[in-house]
Amino acid sequence: MMLQALYVQAQIGDYRQDFNKKGNTVHFTTTSAEVQVEFCTPAMFRVRASRNGSFAPNEPWMVTAYDWPAVDVRTKETTARFELQTDALRVIVNKQPFTIDVFTADGRLLSSESGAGALLSADSTGCRKRLQPDEHFFGFGERMDFLDRRGKTVRLNVERGSGMPHATGAYNILAANYSPVPFFMSTKGYGIFLHSSFASTWDMGSTVPDQYTFSAEQGNAELDYYFIYGPGFAGILDQYTALTGRSPLMPSFAMGLHVGTYSGGTWGYEQHTSVSYVLALARRYRELGIPVDILFLDSTWRLFGKNGGKGATSFEWRETFNNPKTMFDTLYAMHFGAVGLHIRPRLDNGLHNRLLDNAVAGGYTYPEAKGPGEFPNYFDSSAVNWWWDHAVMKVASIGARFLKTDEGSSFGHLANESNKVGPTGDAVRKLHNIFPLAYTKAPYEKFAAYNGMRGMNQTREGWAGIQRYPYIFAGDWPSEWQYFEPVIRAGLNIGLSGVGYWAHCMGGFERPADPELYIRWCQFGMLSPVAMVFGMDHPGYKEPWNYGKEALANFIKYDHLRYQLLPYLYSNAYDMYTTGMPLMRALVLAYQDDPNVYDITDEYLLGSSLLVCPVTQKGAATRIVYLPQGQWIDYWTGKTYAGKQYLNVVTPLDQLPLYIKAGSIIPTQPVQQYVGERVIDTLTLDIYPGENTAFRLYEDDGKSLDYQQGKFATTTISSNTVNEHLKISIAPATANYKSTLKRFLLKVHLPAKPKNVTGTAAIKWDYDAATQILEISGMPAGTAGSVDIVQL
Repeated sequence: MMLQALYVQAQIGDYRQDFNKKGNTVHFTTTSAEVQVEFCTPAMFRVRASRNGSFAPNEPWMVTAYDWPAVDVRTKETTARFELQTDALRVIVNKQPFTIDVFTADGRLLSSESGAGALLSADSTGCRKRLQPDEHFFGFGERMDFLDRRGKTVRLNVERGSGMPHATGAYNILAANYSPVPFFMSTKGYGIFLHSSFASTWDMGSTVPDQYTFSAEQGNAELDYYFIYGPGFAGILDQYTALTGRSPLMPSFAMGLHVGTYSGGTWGYEQHTSVSYVLALARRYRELGIPVDILFLDSTWRLFGKNGGKGATSFEWRETFNNPKTMFDTLYAMHFGAVGLHIRPRLDNGLHNRLLDNAVAGGYTYPEAKGPGEFPNYFDSSAVNWWWDHAVMKVASIGARFLKTDEGSSFGHLANESNKVGPTGDAVRKLHNIFPLAYTKAPYEKFAAYNGMRGMNQTREGWAGIQRYPYIFAGDWPSEWQYFEPVIRAGLNIGLSGVGYWAHCMGGFERPADPELYIRWCQFGMLSPVAMVFGMDHPGYKEPWNYGKEALANFIKYDHLRYQLLPYLYSNAYDMYTTGMPLMRALVLAYQDDPNVYDITDEYLLGSSLLVCPVTQKGAATRIVYLPQGQWIDYWTGKTYAGKQYLNVVTPLDQLPLYIKAGSIIPTQPVQQYVGERVIDTLTLDIYPGENTAFRLYEDDGKSLDYQQGKFATTTISSNTVNEHLKISIAPATANYKSTLKRFLLKVHLPAKPKNVTGTAAIKWDYDAATQILEISGMPAGTAGSVDIVQL
């Protein structure tokens, strides 16, 4: 009874007066609050409720779009309610008590508050809604614990997690909170984004089975959330990322392999670090024919300072590094696209400069309880400018092209490498979760301007909007089988939360890996949105030659596969930029009406067409694979399977189960040792006939921001089957960019030799019965062309 009384007290009461509409916004006054419902689009609206009658100014960190075109909202009042109608939604605002129910324009219930509604209490602001019997929820950021959150409770607050079990030496996957996002999507066809930077709690039917509640830890403040109607998950993500920002394109070479190194000495072995180790590492990759494009030096490149030790950055090189400028120059001469450095957010004094003292003297640090503080004030542009000019330029001027911004959780929270918590207080609680955005935005934008090319930044922590400063990685998980699938789950959840560029440490981060685990994890890593190999195990460091010949061969095999797939991945990355659709897609993203996929955490779509099924159990000779609706082709054997069934498939150690959706068109290119090694003038189009389909091949210069002004080329390739005729069409390139492509080689996967093949160009064709591939050459790029295949 006491809890119910507190709940009733927190409600905002009944409608009282002041119903009026101005532009896209409808205003109400209740017995306890002022309420606004603002329509952003016909399918998305914002709800704000405040007890004090005022609303906070719009913030720039989480949301980037506030000015929306006029929306046609038709209003109607009756005795019991108001009706707000758009072309997509029918929003019912009930008067007593004041609650909001949402229907589609044709009357299907999406969301009901039914006696619940907005909550404004002394310690939190939130909302309670009805949970429908067959409703499931996905999103909430980079979570390692569950995919479907129906019946569960989760607290979102940026932190590494706590409760390190001694047996494993790792943090609790139930508590890991590197990059939470206060956003979910419901299988009923809508999403909710809680527009708050405070820690929040989401009870999705755990306490009351037919209700869910979300609340932010901001007492008697404003409730602010967005309701987004899809009805498909893809449509919800499109609108959510239009609201909070898209993932921009990274440099094309960033789609290649990223290699991290402790330069020969991790924690406790710093005396072994050297420039020679870094250069020898780079040369070995090149000598072994392992394609790689990016190298970054982790913590031990830098001299640990006098105040913060490992937890702060002096921007001075460790004494064991002689002439780092020559190191950068040599690496770029070896055709690495970018070389980066690890930092932590605090500043420190070193042996030769007094960065921290100078920052404090200039007023550029965020104040703490016992003094001026050690964090540059990344929220302030003048402090960011000072930080860039006096700190980062010490390394950018000699060749560093990006940063790994670590420890984004340490602002107002216990840091990993020290007992410091940084600033404290109510203002800091509000800033804690958006600190990772400010911290990553600064180097992302500064390096882009300085380098004259697209920005790139690697970070571990995030919140809503972090997708604008790619990319994030999954954190420091040990090289043990028990953490393998949870890391995959983290990638699925963050993709469902609007973040598309995501990486993890192949083979795990801490401790030497079992060679079998290393092999299986690298297979997954090469088919992840960002491929990154990095570890702190001394002296192995997850370098592939340290795990045996079989592991090395496996690493090269899947690295080559990734570089072949770069045109496919890059085209899907452009789709992500325009629509918010992530590269790594939980099956529920494409098949939200299939309950079989709601708990699948060891399969995913890479782009639109590749079904990737990592093997996550030690010694597994087989694994169970679920094929969603449609037809699927085994990548390795060419055999076709019907969808909506489970398979028990054989899993040789060198083979990750991989399936192609029938109807797919997948562009590939020859393997290169680095992106741009040679001009690509021919692409192979692997065509898997099935449903009528099309693929949009995307090209640009790979480095500049010109693509944002329309300077790119797209080529639409389509495949259509009518009776016994398969027609493949290549549209003229739509271009404001001069492509290097001259021709396409078509590989059509057919079960039997066709009766006849004709085309608009001077094509040649040949059918290989052993591989069941029809190979067609002579198709020019850039102009219209088609091939008609008459099958038996």
